[in-house]
Amino acid sequence: MAMASVAAESPRVAVLTRPEGRNEALAARLRAAGWLPCILPALEIQALPAAAQALPRPADYDMVVFVSGNAARQYLDQCVQADGPFAWPAGVIAATVGPASAQALRESPCFGANTTVLHPPESAPSHDSEALWDVLRGLPRLPARVLLVRGTQGRDWLGDKLEAHGAAVTRHAAYLRRPADWDAGQVALLRQWAGAGLRATWLITSGEGADAVRARLDEAGLAAWWEQCGFVLTHPSLARRVPAVRHDAGAPAMVKICLPNDESIFQAFVAA
Repeated sequence: MAMASVAAESPRVAVLTRPEGRNEALAARLRAAGWLPCILPALEIQALPAAAQALPRPADYDMVVFVSGNAARQYLDQCVQADGPFAWPAGVIAATVGPASAQALRESPCFGANTTVLHPPESAPSHDSEALWDVLRGLPRLPARVLLVRGTQGRDWLGDKLEAHGAAVTRHAAYLRRPADWDAGQVALLRQWAGAGLRATWLITSGEGADAVRARLDEAGLAAWWEQCGFVLTHPSLARRVPAVRHDAGAPAMVKICLPNDESIFQAFVAA
């Protein structure tokens, strides 16, 4: 059987690389749509310990910005570990980059129904720091004291922007992201797909995740296969971190850009 025929008859493979616990619902939906989902986290999220005396408290700021749902969950856990159950202080704005991250905040028991959570709307063209900045610019005035909760790595664009407009910004790392380990069985499955000429479609949601995936595939001798795969990306800037689209007679790399929520990601895969 020719390699092209094997690939044509094989199921469409979706490799989901978000951190552990973030892929299952999407995997189930893709499976029902005829895809073969493979959950293969690119990064592990590790909580960072925070000494009670050094932990910045939300009551000391006018606004707390969370760069992701992970930032929200990890920081709130740190607060509970330091002080026990607490209520989010009245008058302190919470802000985050999109509806999914905002939902992570609203699900916390410390957030009341009247807590202000600012975020770009579902209809925004992107859910990122730039989109949140557009929301913040619409405030009557920018909050003077801002706590920016993030990981140990990542973009600092929003913090710099706030400082340039007069805000005093405190940056707090609530978690660490490190490349996840893939076991021998997972690597063997990838090699099997590569050998069969099956072109997988990878979900990439961060630059660090893209770099981690590429490094793992390089170690496994699968760099050439990576060049032939397709990609669903949750931010246009991630296109720099995956193989460039090819315009020759060979199979081109396919790149789809979508918002970082399950519905948009699902639709991007279906359109692939």
